Amino acid sequence: MAVSSDRSIKGSIGGGVMEHKLVEDARKLLEINSSKTALLKQDHQTKAGKEASGLLCSGNQTIAFFPLNKQHLPIVQDITVSIEQDEPGVFLISNKQFRFNKGEILSGEKQDQTQTIEDWNYTEQTGLPDRLFIFGAGHVGLALSQIFRTLDFRITIFDNREGLNTFEDNHFANVKKIINYKNIGQLIPEGENIYVVVMTFAHKNDEMIIHQLAAMKTKYLGMMGSTKKVKTIFDNLRKKGVSQKLLDKIDAPIGLEIASETPAEIAISIAAKIISVRRGN
Repeated sequence: MAVSSDRSIKGSIGGGVMEHKLVEDARKLLEINSSKTALLKQDHQTKAGKEASGLLCSGNQTIAFFPLNKQHLPIVQDITVSIEQDEPGVFLISNKQFRFNKGEILSGEKQDQTQTIEDWNYTEQTGLPDRLFIFGAGHVGLALSQIFRTLDFRITIFDNREGLNTFEDNHFANVKKIINYKNIGQLIPEGENIYVVVMTFAHKNDEMIIHQLAAMKTKYLGMMGSTKKVKTIFDNLRKKGVSQKLLDKIDAPIGLEIASETPAEIAISIAAKIISVRRGN
């Protein structure tokens, strides 16, 4: 969250009374023109002692206050370009520095590292947005595109049918393509920001797509279908040489079990599962 000397704010660190109090703390630091960095640890439990935040929701937060001035403007502009143009870079903030490394890609799952009040740092990957690839532009594909557009995913949706109304009506996907499912491996990049959902209208298409993608390194690969359908497809893939280890990585039947029935409800169950994977649960 950015707090400006004109009292305007941008972004959020969680909302509620906690955020309100910390925004006021930031404004006080701006009023005295403080040039010092600060780290505040808060514990959201009643018996947390001096680190108690006053909230009752449990959990904890670590908040860094870092003053920015005109000399930081070029770095802020580089970060903005990275985000807007999907150009990779790594943003680093610590008690000693504020830096942005153009072109860098973080390795490892954990991006942030906070040590002690006296010596801390935080890093974040920019310019590599989470990307959702959907095979199947039917009713669930349309509903899923709408949900994930609000979650800041870059959405690409594929189908092999011309003139499909739900494909034409999908104004939420960033990219829409009519393709041949027989050769789709080159359409999907690998990476920790890649999520793939397979939900075509025919189980033979699903099997064909999963066969090509099973060995690829993606953050998430899921397939829609009944338990019987999934078993049949997985049995066929084993016969084609796909290992059980690769099949175990596929989320099928897709999503969380919430007794969903309508396309929108199914899309919500899929979105909930992908959010869980996105956040490392």
